[in-house]
Amino acid sequence: MSPKRIVPLIVAVALFMENMDSTVIATSLPAIAADIGTNPLALKLAVTSYLLSLAVFIPVSGWTADRFGARTVFRAAIAVFMIGSIGCALSGSLTQFVAARIIEGMGGAMMSPVARLILVRSVDRRELINAMIWVTLPALIGPLIGPALGGFITTYISWHWIFLINIPIGLTGIVLATIFIEDVRAETPDPFDPVGWGLSSVGIGGLVFGGSMLGLNFLPTWIVVVLIAVGAAATYGYVRHARGTPTPVLDLSLLKIPTMRAAILGGFIYRSGIGALPFLLPLLLQLGFNLTAFQSGLITLSNVVGAMGMKTVIPIILRRFGFRRVLVVNALISAALVATCVTFTPGVSFAWIVGILVISGFFRSLEFTSLNTIAYADIENRYMSRATSLVAVAQQVSISVGVAIGALAVDLTLWARGRTTITAADFQPAYIAIALISASAFFVFARMPHDAGAELARRRPGPPSGPTEGTDQKLS
Repeated sequence: MSPKRIVPLIVAVALFMENMDSTVIATSLPAIAADIGTNPLALKLAVTSYLLSLAVFIPVSGWTADRFGARTVFRAAIAVFMIGSIGCALSGSLTQFVAARIIEGMGGAMMSPVARLILVRSVDRRELINAMIWVTLPALIGPLIGPALGGFITTYISWHWIFLINIPIGLTGIVLATIFIEDVRAETPDPFDPVGWGLSSVGIGGLVFGGSMLGLNFLPTWIVVVLIAVGAAATYGYVRHARGTPTPVLDLSLLKIPTMRAAILGGFIYRSGIGALPFLLPLLLQLGFNLTAFQSGLITLSNVVGAMGMKTVIPIILRRFGFRRVLVVNALISAALVATCVTFTPGVSFAWIVGILVISGFFRSLEFTSLNTIAYADIENRYMSRATSLVAVAQQVSISVGVAIGALAVDLTLWARGRTTITAADFQPAYIAIALISASAFFVFARMPHDAGAELARRRPGPPSGPTEGTDQKLS
């Protein structure tokens, strides 16, 4: 297998490890808590500490790759992630476990955006769609099979292996990266932006942490509100700072490029709705249908079947219809399929549930792959590291927003109905809400140029279209 073909596979394996690990412990918290002598509620600190670690280190991933080399940082990120995984498996107290999760988050924060940077720099633009399919699948599959896999390993083996399975995967990734990935770095790296890093870390951390806690009854509501408010204030401060800084840690001027703006803003809106699905679906199946965590996990795997089925036809669809039309129409189709989940009530056929999930997984895979690809359609190579950092931050925040929206919708439904016990009917307003949010991304995608990403989709010959002259000067 040629290096150009194996690079997407290396990236996909690393991203799968990181995406799965962030969700695999969800069903294993009680067993871990009992083993290390704490309670499951306190152990949720392990989840939030991981998110905070991501928020702090993702913004500097692009600068780090430019400064020290993408391959060097990628291998180091895998190694740090493995060290954190070993630490989790060997933990004997809550403090040790939380510290190990923070280390894992440091590795994961560098692994994901740097992996994308390696991909977009290693693969010809006309092959980027096929390569991005491999990157999209881990993000779709990891959160869906994570809870089921975690439940299976905890029940039939030991929770320690949830983390130890990362070791052979990580070692394989390091070896393959050493052989097949070039150590590309910027000839003149941008100077570091410490003020921007501080503001962005506080901003993203407050929004991600606060959003993740909203509706989970883990912290008092006023603390969650303060976290979100501080995060919003720091984010506003960062925007003001970035406008007067020639090399900000997160380059917001990239949003002047229409395709990047659509991928970031439209993608944020779409993911904020769709991103609630992996959170809501297992809860619906367990609380509304009284299924075990493992049984609900098996049903959610239907989404994976649909996502895998789309892999071979995505290039054909994009070549036939183009990015703009696919993103616009598919946002409405996939949102409508999410709204169909309101029919998931006790007594409905499981064949119907599985069928809807397979089809919805099919169309969500198309949307995610299109978004991940179009983001880099008009980005010059010298701005790729900035672009991957910005995309990674937007995706991470949107995931937390999606979970917060899903949890809040269920809580408001319970409050309006004057109940405390969750039933299947209490999830119906949540599905309608997230479907409407996802569908509203239509208005952002509709403003894209008609020929957006034409070369990537192989719809016309010629060199890739770049930023407008004014935009290029601004980026310079």
